[in-house]
Amino acid sequence: MGIIWTIIIGFIAGIIAKFITPGSNEPSGFVLTTILGIIGAFVATYLGQSLGWYAPGQGAGLVGAIVGAVIVLLVWAMISGRRSSV
Repeated sequence: MGIIWTIIIGFIAGIIAKFITPGSNEPSGFVLTTILGIIGAFVATYLGQSLGWYAPGQGAGLVGAIVGAVIVLLVWAMISGRRSSV
């Protein structure tokens, strides 16, 4: 059941992050949005555990997943912006 919740939270976080972060180079589609949110949740969990905000084994919630997904989107925009200008 945990993986299903991760996918659901990841999808919701990905959608919200896409609305927060403007840009034309963002990934689209159900699968990419879900992957974006899931990666964002992992990024938020890793950063939170590194900074001592989360205990070991504790994951980030929806807000943390949204923040992580926004970070992933900003990195995506930087990478795709460099690639398209070459």
